[in-house]
Amino acid sequence: MTRLPSLLAIPFLALVAAPAIAAPDPTEPAFRALFRELVETNTTLSAGDCTRAVRQVADRLRAAGYPDRDLHLLVEPSHPREGSLVAVLPGTDPKAGAILLLGHVDVVEARREDWTRDPFVMVEEDGFFFARGVADDKAQSAIFADSMIRLKAEPRLKRTVKLALTCGEETSGAFNGAQWLARNRPELIAADFAMNEGGGGRVRGDGTPEFLAMQVGEKHYQDYALEVTHPGGHSSRPVPENPIYILAAALKAVEATKFPVALNDTTAAFFRNAAVMFPAPVRPHMEAIARNPADKAAEAVLSMDPTLNAMLRTTCVATQVSAGHAQNALPQRAVANVNCRIIPGETVEGTRARLEQAIANPKVSVRARDLRNEVAIQPPLSDRVMGPAVALARKHFGEIPVLPMMSTGATDAPFLAAIGIPVYGVPGILYEADGGGVHGLNERIRVASVMKGRAYLHDLVKAYASQ
Repeated sequence: MTRLPSLLAIPFLALVAAPAIAAPDPTEPAFRALFRELVETNTTLSAGDCTRAVRQVADRLRAAGYPDRDLHLLVEPSHPREGSLVAVLPGTDPKAGAILLLGHVDVVEARREDWTRDPFVMVEEDGFFFARGVADDKAQSAIFADSMIRLKAEPRLKRTVKLALTCGEETSGAFNGAQWLARNRPELIAADFAMNEGGGGRVRGDGTPEFLAMQVGEKHYQDYALEVTHPGGHSSRPVPENPIYILAAALKAVEATKFPVALNDTTAAFFRNAAVMFPAPVRPHMEAIARNPADKAAEAVLSMDPTLNAMLRTTCVATQVSAGHAQNALPQRAVANVNCRIIPGETVEGTRARLEQAIANPKVSVRARDLRNEVAIQPPLSDRVMGPAVALARKHFGEIPVLPMMSTGATDAPFLAAIGIPVYGVPGILYEADGGGVHGLNERIRVASVMKGRAYLHDLVKAYASQ
């Protein structure tokens, strides 16, 4: 997952004014208890239990008044610890399309000996929550579940609101609950659009908000195998057709390959309006590329920044190499993995063909590895989604930009997009500029970011469900 700078040129986006001071929230202790329980339930693939985690959430929803007919615990028999929960809060208008709150409860592995604190005991210290999953993605999943509890006690909304908490987002090749739901129970999660992780925003080191972000689309994750084979032989008799040398030349060709600039509505808006947040020498080039994606001078400057380069185009990079079978033998095989992040609108096969063309050596085979999912359909950058998000920023945050962005990482959104559900990574939770230890050691998130995000997202759910 990825977080990235209001779009001054788009009418529904603007810098927002200072927020009013909120009164103490009497529902906060219940949320804290839910959040702690979810975080302290180990949901790693190796030793965790997502089914236990979502069953605990279901128990809280049941206690809040949800009947069993509106709570769906789904466990695929061959994956008993990787269950999902779908909860449904019916709206007053059966004809109004539902909105779906999507979160994943699984987390990346964490070893106690590597961490300063126990990764599965949530510690509040120096204004931060520390534990595995506090930022990715249990804060937002807990907020969504908490909103469903609070909404049950409030006047009914026009739209039906659904919650889907799934397992498997963090591990490529693992059983994926969102994918399973899309393939096997699409009617259960059917919605006009979904709210997901991937947006959020960023907080400065001094704790002040820097920007909010709405993820509108994401790149496609795809691995390719580059392979060279040869009969081999004794290392005392070298031959020119050494697979290692051939593969090394192929990887240098991949390194030198730049895919063409390919902007869409979201990335063009990003470059046009986020320029004010970047150093002065970069700003005119961001504005220029938004006006004319063929501007080579602007492309050259922006391509030097890894983040901006990733927003411009499909990228491919070598990530693993394996070769040879003995120290005293000519290699019989050399294999490299090249990881590509494909811009929406381009294809897996088209990217493979471009790599093959760049390498220009028939001795190197270029093969797409297993697909995690199809290339996601880019959701529309629409006022019905962006409008309420920006309007509510005025209530909850200070003078802060609200920016639609394309994620260069990956979420479960493509699985839902494949069945016609546009997915948006919503703003609200502000994350650390250094990543906050997400997927690494000592993961953390500010207590204030969670609580402000909770208030904002609850109001955003109500705004969408009242449309």
